[in-house]
Amino acid sequence: MSRTGIKLNIKTNSRGAVIVAHPDDETLWVGGIILMHPEAEWTIVTLCRKRDPDRAPKFFKSCKEYGAQGAMADLDDGPEQIPLPETRIQNSIMQLLPSDRYDLVFTHGLFGEYARHRRHEEVSRAVRVLHRTRRLQARQVLCFAYGDDNREHLPQVDNRADVIIRLRENIWQKKYKIITEIYGFSPESWEARTTPKQEAFWEFASCELPRIRT
Repeated sequence: MSRTGIKLNIKTNSRGAVIVAHPDDETLWVGGIILMHPEAEWTIVTLCRKRDPDRAPKFFKSCKEYGAQGAMADLDDGPEQIPLPETRIQNSIMQLLPSDRYDLVFTHGLFGEYARHRRHEEVSRAVRVLHRTRRLQARQVLCFAYGDDNREHLPQVDNRADVIIRLRENIWQKKYKIITEIYGFSPESWEARTTPKQEAFWEFASCELPRIRT
């Protein structure tokens, strides 16, 4: 569904990049789209947890499930969420990606998907700058469109999004299985309870619109 007429332009051999902060972000926010389009060539990169002995192997196992190429960096992910230099994040993204040209790029929303994780916001800004300066070229750049109204509820689709896709039950079940069986989150966990049955995105121009942060 698209309230604006914007569609995901995914075809056979389309090159798609998913750029996220953490292992499991790729599954929570865009895993259904990846599963729906095995005809595309997917690259998934995460900026944190490369040396995490638990999450790193699970990330690569999830990439294998998606038929995707995966790469990880190890930027600080401590609870203090100390701001990182913008150029460091930008350079890390470009070092992880095997190319600077894609048909589609998916990344975090400007304010992330819930309140609050600074790394999500930093990755989103970095992708915007890379695209604007043409270091990263793509026909379509899409930002995850979810929110939790400042922790009032679990993250859910923003109904104002440019594109909203309702996942078929079998696709959602595969996505849920990656969260619970590959990443190992229990059914009672925040991750499992959050796993969206719809996926939503702002296109790049819409991502740039000023928004009131809740």
